[in-house]
Amino acid sequence: MDNNKQQTFYSENTLTEIFKYEVKNGVSEFHVMIHATNPKISYEEQLNAIIDTYYRLREKELYEATAVFKRYFLSDASNQADTLLALMAENTDCALSIVEQPPLNGTKIALWIYLQTNVQTRVLHNGLFEVKHNSYRHFWGGNAFNRAANSEYQTRLLLNDYVMQLVEQGCKLADNCIRTWFFVQNVDVNYAGVVKARNEVFVTQNLTEKTHYISSTGIGGRHADPKVLVQMDTYAVDGLKPEQIHFLYASSHLNPTYEYGVSFERGTYVDYGDRRQVFISGTASINNKGEVVYPGDIRKQTLRMWENVETLLKEAECTFDHVGQMIVYLRDIADYTIVKEMYDQRFPNTPKVFVHAPVCRPGWLIEMECIGVKVCENKKYVPF
Repeated sequence: MDNNKQQTFYSENTLTEIFKYEVKNGVSEFHVMIHATNPKISYEEQLNAIIDTYYRLREKELYEATAVFKRYFLSDASNQADTLLALMAENTDCALSIVEQPPLNGTKIALWIYLQTNVQTRVLHNGLFEVKHNSYRHFWGGNAFNRAANSEYQTRLLLNDYVMQLVEQGCKLADNCIRTWFFVQNVDVNYAGVVKARNEVFVTQNLTEKTHYISSTGIGGRHADPKVLVQMDTYAVDGLKPEQIHFLYASSHLNPTYEYGVSFERGTYVDYGDRRQVFISGTASINNKGEVVYPGDIRKQTLRMWENVETLLKEAECTFDHVGQMIVYLRDIADYTIVKEMYDQRFPNTPKVFVHAPVCRPGWLIEMECIGVKVCENKKYVPF
């Protein structure tokens, strides 16, 4: 498990899971999942419990760490986001993502935070959050949205704006973007527009089946404003050599996404002088022909999904022991009890959150994504 440690903390109204990747003379990384645990208290009380827990961690357990990205999962964004944003206006310390994807433990809010030590951070004028260490600049983007006429136009505008944000920093979508997330209101109806716009914009940016795509999750999720059909989070890195970025295929288990008309990579790993970071895209129960495997069977779909993710990780010379966080998306809330029991048995200590979010194809009952890190010394590259 290299430098990895996992911890769990309980308080009166929260459960906190922490993954630590600690190094002595470099950047340590932490993934934290904070869950509200008492569904009987109000949203504001749950929110305050999570924020209080976060600040206690920053004062004690993670006092040397800097937050670089946060995502709040809400049960009812229309009635909850304003309260959260009002609090964040006074305490904005990193890139921020807010999405309606109800936590499946029956509460109203959960929080994932990614933190690092020994980095310099600032908000750029174009809204991206810059994280600097050594010769690298990492750019995190959260909650990008617009109110164009439909999901296709919204996605096209989101991507074109993001391309310009990167160009301002001397970067390109094809060369520097490592990861995207698309949250799509009524995904069964609106995902087709996202796919069309992404495919067409990517061609203009030299992202094709003959070059490469970008690791991504496209999943059900809502903004507080019902006119917002698509919102986007992003992660890019400046300072990498092309050979530091590798794409994962797991061709024994998965097919290239372009074979069924979409454009994303199954996973990406990035090698630095001191570590390898792995980003696994949203992955479901699919085979190498692009077919849904085990329709209607949540247990078998979960097992096949794990097998697919494990195969991708293995291609990056990693295992589930290197995974720092998991987000698990369920189409049917009635499957939560079964799935949580399966995860608790196999991954009892890995920080994870279960949310209600339909996958982009109705036959898929479950999808997961994850981020991992392992020691990987390579003197050709600058450390992270």
